[in-house]
Amino acid sequence: MDWFIIVFILMLVIAPVMWLKPSPRQKRQQALRSQIAKQGVSIKMEKPPLHHFRGTMPAYRWHYPQEGPGPDFLLVRDSNASEALAPYYAGWRWRIAPLRPLPDNAAVPLKALLERLPQDALVVQSTPYALTLWWWESQTAERFATYLPEFQQLRDALLGHADQPFSQPLKVTEQVSPAVSDQDDGLS
Repeated sequence: MDWFIIVFILMLVIAPVMWLKPSPRQKRQQALRSQIAKQGVSIKMEKPPLHHFRGTMPAYRWHYPQEGPGPDFLLVRDSNASEALAPYYAGWRWRIAPLRPLPDNAAVPLKALLERLPQDALVVQSTPYALTLWWWESQTAERFATYLPEFQQLRDALLGHADQPFSQPLKVTEQVSPAVSDQDDGLS
């Protein structure tokens, strides 16, 4: 009976430690995120641009340089899209289509990428700041690394194709200081 009590107490002590131990899925996701982040991709848990979605989802971002912003568009996989959205390619629909047609050197890699992405990839989004993939991280780091060259090629092709022209701050070429005198103000 004493041994039973000792084992029970030990299990009560060990149980919280086991809850803190990461699951195999969490270990795989952590390895995926750390390896992909080393390749220059930023990863955040955020609310995706999907209707009626609660919670957060991993967002993998390839940032555009400030001097070459990208276009605005949003592609959603058919499984998460309304039939009212315009079809694009390989089971993807435009939720927000680009204002101008994508250049050929961007449309071809985008279509190739859309064909290859895993089924849990739900959204591909471009803003003036970044190209973003929203997905549930179903693959290993080695498998996902095969997509990196295509995402980088797509980002480079979209670079500088912003929907709105990029404006730089105005430069002051000559500073003029007005001469103010008491005679000119008309108050004398």
